[in-house]
Amino acid sequence: MITSHQNGGPGYVTEDPMGPVNGTEGPGSGDKLQQRERAVDVPPGDRVVGTVSSMVQGSRSSAQMERMQQYQEELRRKREEDANKGKHEIDLNASLRLKKLAQNPAKTGIDNPTFEAPEAGKETKDGSPLPGGDTAAELEDLLEALRRVQSCLVDTQSQADVALVLGMLHKEDFQSAFTIHSAVTQQMQPRGSPPLPLTSQAQDLCLEALIQAHDRVAEQELEPDPEESVIQYMGETVKLVRLEKAGDMPLGATVRNEMDSVVVSRVVKGGTAERSGLLAEGDEILQINGVPVRGKNVNEVHDLLTEMHGTLTFLLIPSSQKKTPPHRETVMHVRAYFNYDPSDDPYVPCRELGLSFRKGDILHIISQDDPNWWQAYREGDEDNQPLAGLVPGKSFQQQREAMKKTIVDRNPDSPGKLWCSKKNKKLRKKTMYNPSSNVDYSADDILTYDEMALYHQPASRKRPIALIGPPNSGQDELRRRLLSIQPDRFASAVPHTTRSPRIHEKNGREYHFVTRLAFETDDAAGKFIESGEYDRNLYGTSCDSVRQVINSGRICLLCLHTKSLRVLWSSNLKPYVIFIAPPSQERLRTLLAKDGKNPKPEELKELMEKAWEMEQAYGHLFDTAIVNSEPETAFHELLRLIDKLDTEPQWVPSSWLC
Repeated sequence: MITSHQNGGPGYVTEDPMGPVNGTEGPGSGDKLQQRERAVDVPPGDRVVGTVSSMVQGSRSSAQMERMQQYQEELRRKREEDANKGKHEIDLNASLRLKKLAQNPAKTGIDNPTFEAPEAGKETKDGSPLPGGDTAAELEDLLEALRRVQSCLVDTQSQADVALVLGMLHKEDFQSAFTIHSAVTQQMQPRGSPPLPLTSQAQDLCLEALIQAHDRVAEQELEPDPEESVIQYMGETVKLVRLEKAGDMPLGATVRNEMDSVVVSRVVKGGTAERSGLLAEGDEILQINGVPVRGKNVNEVHDLLTEMHGTLTFLLIPSSQKKTPPHRETVMHVRAYFNYDPSDDPYVPCRELGLSFRKGDILHIISQDDPNWWQAYREGDEDNQPLAGLVPGKSFQQQREAMKKTIVDRNPDSPGKLWCSKKNKKLRKKTMYNPSSNVDYSADDILTYDEMALYHQPASRKRPIALIGPPNSGQDELRRRLLSIQPDRFASAVPHTTRSPRIHEKNGREYHFVTRLAFETDDAAGKFIESGEYDRNLYGTSCDSVRQVINSGRICLLCLHTKSLRVLWSSNLKPYVIFIAPPSQERLRTLLAKDGKNPKPEELKELMEKAWEMEQAYGHLFDTAIVNSEPETAFHELLRLIDKLDTEPQWVPSSWLC
């Protein structure tokens, strides 16, 4: 029996797994409810806790509650004593620092070697006085090197040039300038002495920052850690659990009624309860802050906890279920292949925690403890979503989708299933369930989730780009334009054919010319992505031809039929599939008229239906889509998506990376 609560109303809905088949689905009464589940502190329709009011103080009716009050009073006095003690220590510390600063000796200046007089008796070999220190040694080395160069020169002009440089170096003005330059360079190098203060209030600012850091650390230390103790209550062994409820962090637990008892039904990832590890599924709640909850319904418990904040004390009867040892769960990333709205799902156990998503969204599954209802985050919402949300498990979703299709097949005239054309009816006969046979839907027939992983293409192995779309949607024109503008970057796969080569054709350039027997053998072995026959000759594009383009470092461009996508996906080529969708009928008529085409209204309608069918049947294989309403805009968008593959990792099926 699965129960749920309808948004916006006080009623209950009781769902029987066989109800949809027998037509027994409908609202139930409160008496029939056995396992209704409710988030303890999440408002209806909102997953984020709102503003809470003052803490509800319940009466303490036992000795344990009195000891709790004494503990809280001792904690308050300790905080006041620590605060007063901290103030005195800070003042005393500040005074000691001032005394120490007053005892420091006065700072002395730094000697500037620029203005030091040269040492007496130091001269060059020519008798000219030299500056003192390291500068003199550098200048002497330079003069000595020039003299060696002069002695090696044979032509008169070069010797005269060196003599001119030597004369300039011996001048007093040059030597003074060289000395100043050396001194300035030396002073600009890092020194061991501490830098001068940038502001006269540096000491005050430092002391203020130190005090602020002290206060923050003190606040963290004064927050009580979650506690758990085992006591005797009315002859039973119970747990006394203390949790700190922050204003912006929900507890993250749901409760249900079992007769008069209030039982923890689910611990949600990301909440205070899950982080503390002190609340477990199956624990019966007796009291919350001294307020008895036995006999209350889950709505009353929700309202009670919404009004409470600060330290919460739970009196619990531990669950009799055997606890499994905690383990580190692995996050599974999946792509959803269906739309989900918890407000329209009568089976969701807790509507407030239901997570809505759209087809194509990436979900991070963080818990599969309940195989029917996984806990997950939507990609990009982790920071804004404190609690994990509930999404249907894969097996559960496949089972109920199979049940829906079976009901529709047994009642083909029932509303909600509309077949628009003869082609759709033919497709229906091939794929839908036949009630007169024993064939049932397999799990692979119903798309729910696909496990994904991030993949960043290597610079030397570009992913092939597959352009998919109905006729006249513009994918062929986009492909030809890319090949003509950037031939060094893009290339086509050389197809195979069984026809004879023409005079100007070369094997391996226009086509790979093979015999019919070789073609049929490779086709039976699954080596062709797509193949067909035209004018009694076979044509096809092989995986090896695509791989040759990839190995050359270029991007392979493909325009394929949708039926070829499954073969392409099952290969190890890791394609990036872009669906080129047509615009509205009126816009498509205008674009085709520019090319001299004048399609009939029924042809345009059939093209739009074809695009819809392709997206419904193969949309789970598309990485993205471009609506070709403006050819120039569509071309630049296509280039942007291809460029993004070089800079950003993309989600691909995890099976591709095995």
